[in-house]
Amino acid sequence: MITQSPPEVACSAPELGGVQSREAVSADTCNVTRQIWLNGKLVPADQATVSVYDHGLLYGDGVFEGIRLYNGRVFKAGTHLKRLYESAHSIRLEIPYTLEELDAATRQTADANGQRDGYVRLCVTRGAGTLGIHPFKECKPNVFIIVDKISVYPAELYETGLEIITASTIRNHPCALSPRIKSMNYLNNVLAKIEAIDAGVLEAVMLNHEGFVAECTADNLFVVREYLGELTLITPPSSAGILEGVTRNEIIKLAKKLGIAFREENLTKHDLYTSGEIFLTGTAAEVIPVTKIDNRVIGGGEPGEMTLRLREAFQSLVAEDAPED
Repeated sequence: MITQSPPEVACSAPELGGVQSREAVSADTCNVTRQIWLNGKLVPADQATVSVYDHGLLYGDGVFEGIRLYNGRVFKAGTHLKRLYESAHSIRLEIPYTLEELDAATRQTADANGQRDGYVRLCVTRGAGTLGIHPFKECKPNVFIIVDKISVYPAELYETGLEIITASTIRNHPCALSPRIKSMNYLNNVLAKIEAIDAGVLEAVMLNHEGFVAECTADNLFVVREYLGELTLITPPSSAGILEGVTRNEIIKLAKKLGIAFREENLTKHDLYTSGEIFLTGTAAEVIPVTKIDNRVIGGGEPGEMTLRLREAFQSLVAEDAPED
């Protein structure tokens, strides 16, 4: 059995200038063992175990979602859960709970941990089976929900900007595995992440099999470039081999609402190097500016005006009544 020492639920964090720090997590109690929702029950983290024969562990055979909690609201819960069920259906993995039941379980887990702001990891594995890859022989899916805090980048980089590289590891070919399936097998992304770490940075851009920009290891990418004489927000299309991120889609909606010119377009490394602005989006990352890529300074070396405008709009969106649909 696989076990993990139980982390403690964080205490309520002090406010910094009226706003909680990025790593802050609300909690009603301190020093309480974190509760994990596992197959219909809340259990202490040190008792939340799955079999070493689980195909999610043996083969990465499973799907997952990462979801944000903002002020007690499950951001875009319906969208995330719909994608989870679509991913599962695509790999012929039957989730033994309804969408409504997992929605309720997510909220139950957050409440049990006294957590109003944080990160939800919802996983569905194929379940324990034989040592062969046969996905239906004796396998019974496992479902678990973790609610915890997350901080993928230091807080100061949200103000000064992120330095990134282009990875030599290319994005999986979409004919081999659809990028729309949020699979537990993230080795493609992990290898690119290792390249970033080896280069002394925190993120890497991945190109697709045609040499166009796809996405980063865990984030979608946007640039600001002039198009037909107008500053335009541009992001790679789904056909580039990207996961259509929930935060990505919200940024697109906000851009249109703010009257910002927008288009989806294939991008090259040269396009990135010569862009006025670059920023990344993701459930964990939210919206973070990029000010250097492959040792090329972007724009003036500071977060750009459109980046800051869209980040502010996103922060306003999730501040109080984050949409749950």
